[in-house]
Amino acid sequence: MTAKSAAHTIATFARRHRLRPMEALPWVLAVAAYFVFPDYLALGAQILATLLFGLSADLVLGYAGIVTLGHAAFYGVGAYTAGYLAAHGVGSPIIGLIAAMVAAGAVGFISGLIILRTQGLSILMLTLVVCVMLQEAANKMTSITGGADGLQGMEVQPVLGMFRFDMYGHTAYWYALGVLFLGWAVTRTIVHSSFGRSLTGIRENVARMNAIGTPVFFRLVTIYTISAMLAGAAGALIAETTQLVALNVLSVDLSGTILVMIILGGVGRLYGAFIGVPLYMIAQDRFSTIDPTYWYFWIGLLLVLVVAFARGGILGMADAVLRRFKRSP
Repeated sequence: MTAKSAAHTIATFARRHRLRPMEALPWVLAVAAYFVFPDYLALGAQILATLLFGLSADLVLGYAGIVTLGHAAFYGVGAYTAGYLAAHGVGSPIIGLIAAMVAAGAVGFISGLIILRTQGLSILMLTLVVCVMLQEAANKMTSITGGADGLQGMEVQPVLGMFRFDMYGHTAYWYALGVLFLGWAVTRTIVHSSFGRSLTGIRENVARMNAIGTPVFFRLVTIYTISAMLAGAAGALIAETTQLVALNVLSVDLSGTILVMIILGGVGRLYGAFIGVPLYMIAQDRFSTIDPTYWYFWIGLLLVLVVAFARGGILGMADAVLRRFKRSP
């Protein structure tokens, strides 16, 4: 590589990674929400943890084109790992978070070696099977997971030895926000790198990427593992901030719900989860309060409207409106 081409490559890389002013908006809103909604910080921490889960799912679905119904498997493994450590004397949230990422990443890597050799509906079914198998294993291993009663008795220590988790969710909110920011930084770096660009190419045309010598299988396993680690971190956040882990963290329903969230916001747009997750969770909270019996109907109606009138999710609709506005005289 010549000095001129190297300089061009570095300049291109820097241009892709340059932060835009609008990218600060989600973080400004998150900080503002802490002061504006002090009575909803516990819900806010759950939203932030679910945002990280949504980012992890969008990496494999939106960028690599891996359609999965079993992403909750990694989320649940992370939750149970952090919860088990906290229930057995290792209450450091940082250690629990790291252990959860390692455990979820290992499950993602091993399952990815098998699942990603297939295509289409086979991937969909195999991811679902992995999730169901892990949930059933958790249900049977009552001495470790607590079974249907859930994993209890967790004692989570203060973050960095200084910030104790309180009943109002102050520490949980900032802790979840900090971990989410790190996860977003990793995701953003991947998406705007040459590795991320190759994932988009794989999503669009696998045959062509194979033809030009791209190690497709290796890259799919790599992103699947990274995504699993981020999902495990999200599960650990939920376990540590609520101090309870139930079987539903490994449910297929949860895998489907996170897909609905990122579809609402916009798949493969990096910030789709930042729109879809809060919208879904706040709508769920409001609808279940207003209509406890039929609140799922209103959630379904919202999804139908978005799919019918905003094919690229809410962010896709916003982009279309902006393009039309720019073209108008």
